[in-house]
Amino acid sequence: MAVHRIGRTLLLDELDIQELFMRSSQTGDWTWLKEFYQRLIDQKWQRKKKSKEHWYQKAILSKFLYYSINGDGAAQPVPSTAEQPESSSSDQTNDSDGASWPAPFEMPSSVSEDPSASSQGSEPLEPSYIVGHVASAPKEQNLTTLFNDGENSQGLKNDFVRNILWTFEDIHMLVGSNMPIFGGGRYPAVSLRLRDNNKPINVLTGIDYWLDNLICNVPELVMCFHVNGIVQKYEMIKTEEIPNLENSNFSTKVIKDIAQNILSFLKSNCTKEGHTYWLFKASGSDIVKLYDLTTLCEETEDKYQNPFTMPVAILLYKVACNMMMKKNQNKKHYGTIRTLLLNCVKLLDKSRHPQIIASANYMLSELFQLDEPKKEESSESPLNENSDESYSEEEEEMPDSDENGSYSTSSDPSDDNKAVAIIKSVGELSVPEKYKSIHQIRPSCTFPVCHDTEERCRLVLSYVLEGLKSVDSSIKKESDLPAADPNTPIPLKYEDESTRGGPEGLEKQMALFLDKMGSLQKGNYSSQSGMIPGSWQHKMKLQLILKSSKAYYVLSDAAMSLQKYGRALRYIKLALQSHDTYCCLCTNMLSEVLLFLSQYLTLCGDIQLMLAQNANNRAAHLEEFNYQTKEDQEILHSLHRESSCQGFAWATDLSTDLESQLSVSCKCYEAANEILQFSDLKSQNPEHYVQVLKRMGNIRNEMGVFYMNQAAALQSERVVSKSVSTAEQQLWKKSFSCFEKGIHNFESIDDATNAALLLCNTGRLMRICAQAHCGAGDEFKREFSPEEGLYYNKAVDYYLKALRSLGTRDIHPAVWDSVNWELSTTYFTMATLQQDYAPLSRKAQEQIEKEVSEAMMKSLKYCDVDSVSARQPLCQYRAATIHHRLASMYHSCLRNQVGDEHLRKQHRVLADLHYSKAVKLFQLLKDAPCELLRVQLERVAFAEFQMTSQNSNVGKLKTLSGALDIMVRTKHAFQLIRKELVEEFDQPKSDESPPAADSSPSLNREEVIKLLSIFESRLSFLLLQSIKLLSSTKKKTSSNTDEDGVLKTNKQIYSQLLRATANKNATLLERIDVLLHLLDQLARGGGGVQ
Repeated sequence: MAVHRIGRTLLLDELDIQELFMRSSQTGDWTWLKEFYQRLIDQKWQRKKKSKEHWYQKAILSKFLYYSINGDGAAQPVPSTAEQPESSSSDQTNDSDGASWPAPFEMPSSVSEDPSASSQGSEPLEPSYIVGHVASAPKEQNLTTLFNDGENSQGLKNDFVRNILWTFEDIHMLVGSNMPIFGGGRYPAVSLRLRDNNKPINVLTGIDYWLDNLICNVPELVMCFHVNGIVQKYEMIKTEEIPNLENSNFSTKVIKDIAQNILSFLKSNCTKEGHTYWLFKASGSDIVKLYDLTTLCEETEDKYQNPFTMPVAILLYKVACNMMMKKNQNKKHYGTIRTLLLNCVKLLDKSRHPQIIASANYMLSELFQLDEPKKEESSESPLNENSDESYSEEEEEMPDSDENGSYSTSSDPSDDNKAVAIIKSVGELSVPEKYKSIHQIRPSCTFPVCHDTEERCRLVLSYVLEGLKSVDSSIKKESDLPAADPNTPIPLKYEDESTRGGPEGLEKQMALFLDKMGSLQKGNYSSQSGMIPGSWQHKMKLQLILKSSKAYYVLSDAAMSLQKYGRALRYIKLALQSHDTYCCLCTNMLSEVLLFLSQYLTLCGDIQLMLAQNANNRAAHLEEFNYQTKEDQEILHSLHRESSCQGFAWATDLSTDLESQLSVSCKCYEAANEILQFSDLKSQNPEHYVQVLKRMGNIRNEMGVFYMNQAAALQSERVVSKSVSTAEQQLWKKSFSCFEKGIHNFESIDDATNAALLLCNTGRLMRICAQAHCGAGDEFKREFSPEEGLYYNKAVDYYLKALRSLGTRDIHPAVWDSVNWELSTTYFTMATLQQDYAPLSRKAQEQIEKEVSEAMMKSLKYCDVDSVSARQPLCQYRAATIHHRLASMYHSCLRNQVGDEHLRKQHRVLADLHYSKAVKLFQLLKDAPCELLRVQLERVAFAEFQMTSQNSNVGKLKTLSGALDIMVRTKHAFQLIRKELVEEFDQPKSDESPPAADSSPSLNREEVIKLLSIFESRLSFLLLQSIKLLSSTKKKTSSNTDEDGVLKTNKQIYSQLLRATANKNATLLERIDVLLHLLDQLARGGGGVQ
């Protein structure tokens, strides 16, 4: 009996040594086993010929079964393969007659270590082992059928009629059986046996019949007794009565004990995984010996001469296949599958069985999930729940422990030293629990824990590489291929285009796409190594290449997240090279494979963009990009056997030019988007489609900003001239085109926020265009040009579109506020330019004032001074400046205007209103004292202007009182100026270090001195006028105590002011201190008649 150790399972099968040696004498194989058998077991071995009686009994049985099937209408037909109904009780395996070693291994008998039930019973199991069909990355595809030519001739197909899961006492096994079963009428299932009436049934035959019925769950046995072929009688026997038949009495308990003892013996000694053992008992001997045939074979010159290597390897492979095919496969079983496949590869000679090795390596790579690179690595933990050690291929086997002295080979010197273990007497097997084993088979079936993505992908690539090597080694050179037969026509395959997913097949669309990308090479859509399309090499290499491309993609994605952009570009280049080779070999393109390509190109675009944004670390990225492992080189070498791998070279070049990198990134996204238009991929993968369009919009924004900044740089470098350069205009066009396409991308996926940002950038571009036109012409004769107005109005339009795109502030407050600020700035700039450089040659003064006023009010509308934010001080300063400019404009209009008293009154009210608002806003700011002082001085000038038009002294006194009151309110501005001056004086003494970056900007001393001089002169003038008016009023009217007090105070202040201004040596700080003191006095004294 042959015993194979596979994981925790022992596989038992018949080993017909006679038949094996008969075959070996014809083929010359397995001579080492024959020599071993002759040397140690039977030195005078010769082939035992079957007697005529054997062939006579076989012929009678064949006819008996034939007539039993065809003569009884109720009988159940039996397949013609079942020529021998008798089963072998020693190994629970029923082989068809004539089957020789290697025996069929599709459904072998198996004994599991773990008993699953204690009751007797059986369960039929339909044959479902299909060699080589494993779910691969694209779910519709399967691995190629492993044996399609001559492999089935080696007896590797399933020869059993039925396969049964059988539980006998506490032993659980899978049994193959060919026993004919008949049924009909009152007897739904019976087994039929033919016996010579002159020969009584012996114990072994009774055990055979009993076990066969138990295995197949047949309740009754029909015995047909004959004499020389003439039927004498039929006898019906119940299965449970068979052990009590005359001359065939046996104890079922003894049978159970023997089975348990043999199983314990085998479990304790058959410990090397993937090894084949031989349980042998010589004729006439009570000693049972166990040999490790795998070890014996490895000691020979050719270790692959082992006749058991191929069947055991195929069994390992097929069990792994079936486990892989389970839809709801628990990941805990991945360790078992991996162990099965590794042992399968270990057993086989690479040069003789490249197909199995390639397929096994592909399945090994499939065990590692690469579809979701962003998942946490902790998802691998369930794979090792029941184990405390990791799998190691080189892990040495633990020495077998001898729990029973009978297992030892050293107790008797005469024992065979080649035997692994020996049972000294067959009689010992019937002793209950004589060979009870506490040895537990603990196979190393744990799945390796991959602590990071790179480690997992590297394991996948190592298996892919081994698979590619096996495929490449099996491809014949062109010179070795057979010549074509001139008499045989070459079949031409035509295919209906209507069945290919649309008016054009995916292959044709892909070819057009690659041609458009400039990467399709003539004659490149075929294998350069001579692989025949449709062959197993072709199908297997396609799967391996696709797997390698996915692994490199995941590696690239992981490197991207670590900001190793050079490494990420190298990996995505290998992924695209793999995919390019796949496209060259593939004759039936799958939509999912095109989706992979779209994802690869999207990631490549991301990497190129990040490289463009991290140009300062270019040397490190270049070093990472050029590094390559030996494994990567070997995989690339295998790819180059089929293709030049240059299809996507344009996407993976590491350029040093920023514009080139941005443009390559954009092209990658465009290519990814174009692929999604094939075969309705866009609707099938809406999330990926949205991501691609977002990236396209983003890269076009980046390119638009790049060109816009270049245009602004050219503008700043340009010498003042009368015209804008052609280079600037080209850059504007490029920038505008990028922004326009980006806006379309975002609008197509309803991304209002990003669309608003691009509209905002387009508005900024229009302002840059306007600024370029304002630089032309003589500065002294400069006027606000129509071109400037045109571009500023276009900028306004784009900002308003951005606000319409957002709808409300709630969608994205930060973007909303930013657009409002830019729009306010545009209106303010346009109004300021019109006010400062009034186009009087084209428009009337009144029209210009009206346009300026409207633009300023619109700027105020979009300038949010109330919301608390980082931009609030800027908004307040902007609003204060607008009110100041409007007040100045109305003040100027009032001074220059003649007639139309109503309009003058309106301007007077507006000027006063805007001055008041400007002062209020400037007072809120701590860093604008000069602006506040200037506005107050203008208010004073406005009051003086009003005073000139007044005739009565009372009116003049009232106006003067108001002007002096304004002067008093400038105290806040002077306090701020003094505070900053004191800080500037104290800073060099306390700390010589430069001021902090967040400190307020230093005062403009020249401007302060100028404003101070004006203030002193205006205060002096107002005080003098007040003294004159109060004095003249006092002479004309009776004495007024209040007026006397004011007059006295004003005279004192005026006197002190004249002395202070006469002192030319006073410092700025001293002058301000004097003014603050005088303003305090003025505030207490009243300043004038109220």
